[in-house]
Amino acid sequence: MDPKITEVLVCPVCKGPLAVNKAGELVCTACRLAYGVKDGIPDMIEHNARTVSEEEAEKLRAARTAAPLDPL
Repeated sequence: MDPKITEVLVCPVCKGPLAVNKAGELVCTACRLAYGVKDGIPDMIEHNARTVSEEEAEKLRAARTAAPLDPL
């Protein structure tokens, strides 16, 4: 995904920042929701998102402070 796009996208639920995980999903660590990306297009519909574990969310929070939006 184009990094410029991820800089302007926010979580549709809480408007918080998003991190990119190893699977290429956009993850809101505050809501613990992962939004899928298909063919470079993010699916930002809440009921299509999957819930991530607290451990995964914490890992992304820690990594985001070191390097924002880098795939983990």
